[in-house]
Amino acid sequence: MSENETGIGEGAAESNETAPEASNEEITYHAVEKDGVVTAIWEMQGRKHLRTIDPRSRQGQDILRLYTTEHHEDAEAATS
Repeated sequence: MSENETGIGEGAAESNETAPEASNEEITYHAVEKDGVVTAIWEMQGRKHLRTIDPRSRQGQDILRLYTTEHHEDAEAATS
């Protein structure tokens, strides 16, 4: 039995070592559009899809509002 317990502990240690590498990648948001309307927001960490956010939800609205504000400010700075 102690061999199985050791095996479990070793496996857990290995998975903990790989977890920080994935967490080093920044989280990004991608809008999924259909016919010019945002139908979903994908939360990504690197190439890994973490979750899908409904753009009608409060969090989805906050993300869209933040993006449009940043995008608008960048466009104004480029034209000035």
